[in-house]
Amino acid sequence: MQGQVLFVHSAGSQGPEVGSDHLLRYLQAHLGADFEVFSPKMPDPEHPRYVNWKLTLEKQFIILPQELILVGHSLGGSVLLKYLSEETVNKSIIGLFLVAVPYWGGKEWEIEEYRLPFDFESKLPPIPNIFLYHSRKDSWVPFPHLLHYAEKLPQAKVRVLEGSDHEFCNGLPELIGDIKNIAKYGRSV
Repeated sequence: MQGQVLFVHSAGSQGPEVGSDHLLRYLQAHLGADFEVFSPKMPDPEHPRYVNWKLTLEKQFIILPQELILVGHSLGGSVLLKYLSEETVNKSIIGLFLVAVPYWGGKEWEIEEYRLPFDFESKLPPIPNIFLYHSRKDSWVPFPHLLHYAEKLPQAKVRVLEGSDHEFCNGLPELIGDIKNIAKYGRSV
């Protein structure tokens, strides 16, 4: 086993062919048998509340293996960042992969419960590999959200994707390559 991956899905309808389902199935299929992908059902995804998602993450972190790869899609990435910057996580996180993640606090994105502390980056546990993926013309989360994260996380490897994908129905090969590389080499190559 090369790695255990915790995938936190987006808000909105979840199930076959909707929400994060395409991206999750793509991860499972293309990471292969060397990886185990955990993807908890987050509570009430059509009306998500941070406190409820936080409780689900707390339960997951208790039962998951010691060494983890974290993948957050859209709201799932926001929730992971908030959780990691506010809670103590006694796991070794070898990689954090954030896909099309909204940056809460800007105009029209002012939902207080998801807002990160101003200095959230200084409160994250040690994570040697952070990756940010965002489509230049994302149809849900505007591209400038990526720029906020890139500024706050200058050590992150930024993958700007052409097109307007948000759900990545046809997959995200860059994500697969990056996960496999850090699992194999401990870093991106």
